[in-house]
Amino acid sequence: MEITFGAKGADITDRFRAYAEEKLAKVTQLLPRATALDVKLTRHAVPHTSVAGGRVEITVHGPGSIIRAESDGPDKYMAFDSAYHRVMERARRVHDKRTDHGGRKRTPLHEAVATGFQQVDITPADPAVVDAVRTGSIPTVEAEQQETDWSPVVIRQKRFPSKRMSVRDAVDQMELVGHPFYLFVDDASGECAVVYRRKGWSYGVITLDDQASEAAAADTERAAS
Repeated sequence: MEITFGAKGADITDRFRAYAEEKLAKVTQLLPRATALDVKLTRHAVPHTSVAGGRVEITVHGPGSIIRAESDGPDKYMAFDSAYHRVMERARRVHDKRTDHGGRKRTPLHEAVATGFQQVDITPADPAVVDAVRTGSIPTVEAEQQETDWSPVVIRQKRFPSKRMSVRDAVDQMELVGHPFYLFVDDASGECAVVYRRKGWSYGVITLDDQASEAAAADTERAAS
C-alpha cells in the first residue's frame, strides 16, 4: 500500500518518515485491501505561548470505507502516536467485522438442490418416504419436547484456594490485582467476606449471616449504597 506524506508549515524529515512507515505497517496487516494511506503534518502555534505544536492527520483509503483520525501534540511524534492509536482502534473494528462475517457465506437453495445438498452436508429424504408420511401410510409419532436450560448469559466458574487475612489486607490485595471486589476469609471471624470499592476512596465489606432477618439485610444494603 502506498503511503503519501504531506506537510503544511512543517518539514517531513527522513527520521519522521521512517518512524511513521514502521508503525503504519501494522495498519496494512489489518487492512490488506486498503489502497492508499495519507499522512498530513501541520505545524501550528500554541495560543498564548511561544511553543509550536503539531497536528497529524492519518487517512486510510479502502474499498467501501475510509478511516481517518487526527490529533494535536506538543511535537509531531506525540501527535502522530495519538492519531495512530485511534486509526488502529478503528482498523481493528473493521478487521474483526470482516473476519466475523467472512466465513458465513450462504449457499443458495437452487444450488444446494442441484448438487444434492453436498455443500450444506444434508441428506435429502427419499421422495417415497415423504409421500408415505404425507398420505398417512406411515404413522408418525410426536416426540416429547424436552426443555433445555439455556441462557444468553455466560457464567464462568473459578475456584481459588481460600486465604485468611484481615479486611485491610484484603483491600490491599484488591487494589494490587485491579479488581472492584475481593473474596477472602476474614481472619477475625473465620467467615467468607467480600470487600468492594465504593465511590471515592471508601470501601465496603459484605458478609453472610444465617440469623439476620431480611429487613435488617435490606437496611444494610441501603446504607451501603
